[in-house]
Amino acid sequence: MAATRTNRPGRRSAVAAVESALAPLTRTGRYYAGAWRHYLRGEEGALPLARPSAALVTHALRDELVLIGLRSQRALGDGATFDRIEKEVRAALDFYGAKGWLDDPELLFAPPPPLTDMEIHSVRQRGRSYERFVFTSGYLPQEGDPGRERWLGYTANERVYGLMLRHREPRPWLVCIHGTEMGRAPIDLTLFRAWHLHDDFGLNVAIPVLPQHGPRARGLPKGKAFPGEEVLDDGHFAAQAVWDVRGLLSWIREQEPGQRIGLNSISMGGYVAALVASLDDDLACAILGVPVSDLVDLLGRHAGFHHDDPRHRVIELAAPLGRMVSPLALTPKVPMEGRFIYGGVADRLVHPREQVIRLWEHWGRPEIVWYRGGHTGFFTARPVQKFIDAAVVQSGLI
Repeated sequence: MAATRTNRPGRRSAVAAVESALAPLTRTGRYYAGAWRHYLRGEEGALPLARPSAALVTHALRDELVLIGLRSQRALGDGATFDRIEKEVRAALDFYGAKGWLDDPELLFAPPPPLTDMEIHSVRQRGRSYERFVFTSGYLPQEGDPGRERWLGYTANERVYGLMLRHREPRPWLVCIHGTEMGRAPIDLTLFRAWHLHDDFGLNVAIPVLPQHGPRARGLPKGKAFPGEEVLDDGHFAAQAVWDVRGLLSWIREQEPGQRIGLNSISMGGYVAALVASLDDDLACAILGVPVSDLVDLLGRHAGFHHDDPRHRVIELAAPLGRMVSPLALTPKVPMEGRFIYGGVADRLVHPREQVIRLWEHWGRPEIVWYRGGHTGFFTARPVQKFIDAAVVQSGLI
């Protein structure tokens, strides 16, 4: 009997390991069954019906495998960690509530001072020339903010890095805002098809690196990644990302007055672009690719906590903070003819109904295109490539 009791924990661990390994297949199977149910019932709404083909299921499975990789980098804390996070969230609700930010989120996103000091270096790689830029962010959480000291400890965030493809004469600008796990020149240039936009459309292209990405992730504690369980960090990411992008916009306007500027974005970058497009008064367009609309809601979905898990309570408690830094709480200022959104019908990372459609409806149902694929399938989707090309023309950017 004693030997049997000793072996039980080992068996439970083995079962848990098998369940974890099979989880992507299990979740993909549930998606497949649900997709057939919607298809056979003819439940077409804002999200178009798509026959659940083998290719579509492969896209969903690929997303699930990507999720496994992301979760391995963002291991969720134990009860003690979430007890601390809960205390921070409660303190933040009091602090932000007293500031009036929960009721009027636009107050949180104060405009940065005009950016005038930027270092620019020419780079030549693989027969191509472009420029790298660096400037000081200047973003500081306010005194008394419960997450201030930890955020300031991420010192690599103090400098904003990025790259530019510029023409010799003044041209319209497209600022491309990358997603999670991006912020690296080869990846960003490829996924945004930056050379195509620069050469074929004659645009100046700028791609800033968001906080806690690329070179701005240097020195982060092991296991620290964005987005993650530190709810206040997620909020400061949103505030600083918007601050940095708006700083870059001010520099462009100072360098080339009168030139039109648009935003192009992917995933988490779509979230940042939607925020900026709700604060900046003079953008020609905002192209939101597979965009996130509510960070805390996204965290809750992928954390996988059962409703009786105490950590689930923390996610529910933090919902007002998620709304405070969500584009759903702001009114878009970019003209309707300059609003464009695309999404994947099989997206398992940024849920099409919970994230993309909510933002689409909030933005007044602008032009949207759905491609038959998962989150990572946008790059090879011809409808997306044509949609972006058409958007820069239709919006009057060029």
